[in-house]
Amino acid sequence: MSDLIAEKTQARPNPRQEEAAKAKGASLRKTRTIAGTRGLAGLVALAMVWEFAPRVGLVDAYSIPPLHVVLQEWWSMTTSGELWRHVSASLTRSVIGFALAIATAIPLGASIAWYRPVREFFTPVLELFRNTAALAILPVFMLILGIGETSKIAIVLYACFFPILLSTIAGVATVDPQLLRSARVLGLSPVTTFRKVVFPAAVPTIFTGIRISGAAAILVLIAAEMIGATAGLGFLINYAQFNFLIPKMYAAILTTSLIGVAVNYGLVALERRFSQWRAI
Repeated sequence: MSDLIAEKTQARPNPRQEEAAKAKGASLRKTRTIAGTRGLAGLVALAMVWEFAPRVGLVDAYSIPPLHVVLQEWWSMTTSGELWRHVSASLTRSVIGFALAIATAIPLGASIAWYRPVREFFTPVLELFRNTAALAILPVFMLILGIGETSKIAIVLYACFFPILLSTIAGVATVDPQLLRSARVLGLSPVTTFRKVVFPAAVPTIFTGIRISGAAAILVLIAAEMIGATAGLGFLINYAQFNFLIPKMYAAILTTSLIGVAVNYGLVALERRFSQWRAI
């Protein structure tokens, strides 16, 4: 349906429409610039609080070192290659588990949602698993799969799977019935209807689950790496804390935050790319 809509709107707009589109684009860019500036100001304010609060004695400088001390340690670990060794270990586990969750949850969720009796049969079971915290069953994964890489990838897969699955089910099941009626009027086959109407309409909802899972892939793995790991950001945070290497601990935490922010913005950009037709 999105392709059909796009084809009908490819005619060249009149000058008044072009001017309105340009004005709208300029207004949108201005709004984004203002929002970005305010966001940057907020980050600068946070950095200043972190830097000066320990210096003036508002917090214990040993427990929370000034920001420049943490950044110096971060740079030292970066130049020595120590930080990259742990980051690459965590990213490899997260990416594999996250990719497996997407590859399995979206097709399965679409299949379940497409048939209402099947959806109603599986929904209570899926809700039960979704509300079972991944870290609560981490001991089960370690008992079955050991404490190596397999259990860590499996726990990421579990944490990411159900948000994507349930978002896919919700997105496919709540497609506007008017779109489905229009597809039937146009004589589209069930496969074509799903490919050109249902799935594009469900993309925003599916990406909600993907974004939730993107954050979970990092957070759950960090906790899992604190048990039985020899590399990874979770291991580094735990190791630094036990050995009272406080600046190193905060440098690892800061790195985790930056990775999470980068993943979130990357997924948002990807969602916009796949949802461009909705702005038509």
